[in-house]
Amino acid sequence: MALQSALLTFAAGIAAATNVVHYPPAQSNINNLTFALTGTGAPGIFTSSTTPDRNYGEYNWCNMPHVRTREYKTPSRDFTLEYVEIIQRHHKRTPYASNTFFKEDVTWSCTGEGPVVYGKGPSGVSSDVTEIQWQAFRDAQNPWVNSVGPGFVGTTCQLPQITTEGIVDSHTHGTDLRAVYASRLGLGLHLDPSIAKIRVTNNVITSQVAGGLVKGLFPATGNAAVFIQSSTFDSLEPTYSCPTADSLRSSYTSGSSNWTSHLTAAAPLYAKLDSVSGTSNPDGGGWHTSFDHYYDNLSAKLCHGKKLPCSVNDTSLCVTQDEANTVFRLGNWEYSYYFRDAPDSTKYAALHYGAWFLELKGHLQAVVAGQSKIRYFHNIAHDGSVSPVLGFLQIANMVWPGMGSEVVFELYKKKNDHFLRVLWGGQPMVTSTPMGTLDMIPVQTMLDYIDSMVGSGADLFAACHS
Repeated sequence: MALQSALLTFAAGIAAATNVVHYPPAQSNINNLTFALTGTGAPGIFTSSTTPDRNYGEYNWCNMPHVRTREYKTPSRDFTLEYVEIIQRHHKRTPYASNTFFKEDVTWSCTGEGPVVYGKGPSGVSSDVTEIQWQAFRDAQNPWVNSVGPGFVGTTCQLPQITTEGIVDSHTHGTDLRAVYASRLGLGLHLDPSIAKIRVTNNVITSQVAGGLVKGLFPATGNAAVFIQSSTFDSLEPTYSCPTADSLRSSYTSGSSNWTSHLTAAAPLYAKLDSVSGTSNPDGGGWHTSFDHYYDNLSAKLCHGKKLPCSVNDTSLCVTQDEANTVFRLGNWEYSYYFRDAPDSTKYAALHYGAWFLELKGHLQAVVAGQSKIRYFHNIAHDGSVSPVLGFLQIANMVWPGMGSEVVFELYKKKNDHFLRVLWGGQPMVTSTPMGTLDMIPVQTMLDYIDSMVGSGADLFAACHS
């Protein structure tokens, strides 16, 4: 009764993120700023895709824990699995180009592993074309070559691109999911679009991951069609316009003392990192508005077995492991603040990712009503996708979603009723909401919660442009 009463409270008034109830997250070292600044150690694994079985479930930035047979908890036989929808972040990659402006001694090589990009038709010559693989290069005759930043020096990579190791992790991820869900859902060796769908964003790295993932999930599949929305309204990345959400996030991250205090306190760390990278302060690229750039640069190196960078002007001046660990602690603190600790973060998630949740709601309702034959739907996205999912659901302990992190929505039927289990890191998600742990809750409870956060599509659109 208490849960039902709380959900009715959620739904009171106009939804569409105007009366969203924010339930603060649990307190931990992740959202403890003092620990982030002065604590010790990294907040998990940052040096390998491998997590020892005894520690599986531990935060691993390089390859987050996901559903696999060893840890999977099968519900009682009273429950029949009818539908699974997964949203995951892509796997290991190079840094983004905007995060490689280090004047450093570490370069990236992707010779022989560039993205495959080519056109194909349905029949004849157009269906039997040569596979084309991109490989980056520089020509000294191009006068703009030296204007793109030192991070491009010596690289044969498209920045970003999924690395060979990231493709291997993608394949393993798909194989593990197949071992759990193929028999339960009746998935064959081939990707059958009548019962299973794969969706990607307009960023090519998600399609690169799909190549490995699909081969693991549906090992007999040669060529596959994946679903993609236009970049003008894609709900998965997301790229749809929502000025209200943009303004809301800006209000609690730009000039807010709750935000700038950690940047001020980290001034000595910034000074050391800047001295190695040659980055000026202030800069024009956002290096000092958050730790995002330094985090991405350093973590990508460690995940691929590279050393931490040293200055090209002074080889004795290097980023230490302790300094990198502090960057990682601060990065996780920032993401907890972005999506859970800031009082307006829940409203932001509702606006910023409400369209995707409306689609999820539609998928669940169609299966419950017997109007859909789709049994499996897999979304391959980004940290900027998984994070608002966690914020929307108000996870109790927020982290920066690492490579391959996934949220799994499992729809079960028991007699004439439907239930939902939501998995994070392979285990039922614990939230701060009255829903508590999302383990076999009535599916209508989740549908009501989505309604309370978003309202209708028209409500969401209006709220985004109010």
